[in-house]
Amino acid sequence: MEENKTVMVVDDTETNIDILVELLGDDYEIMVAMNGKECLEAVRIQTPDIFLLDVMMPGMDGYELCRKLKSYKRTKDIPVIFVTAKDAIDDKLDGYDAGGVDYITKPIDPEFTLTTIKKHLGS
Repeated sequence: MEENKTVMVVDDTETNIDILVELLGDDYEIMVAMNGKECLEAVRIQTPDIFLLDVMMPGMDGYELCRKLKSYKRTKDIPVIFVTAKDAIDDKLDGYDAGGVDYITKPIDPEFTLTTIKKHLGS
């Protein structure tokens, strides 16, 4: 049996994390971080197959976190999907400029979210 892929969810709001864990937990291993610093510390220990990043977080926002992940050899090729309430075209362009591969707006649509993640994991 194929081992489950690992999804790293980074969001400063526990409710948003809970929603994604509930949605993805049956199909994927889930790693969780409440901010960019926690995420960067966690990936030193275990590397996920994909990142789901909130944009608006205190300290390091999701765009900055994405740029950092893309600058590290260990994580530079791992897809980053932004999951955020910021839905203006400029926000999406900022996400792509930072190195993101896709953009999911909150409130999330479960079917769209699962399809988007599967697409980028090649499953």
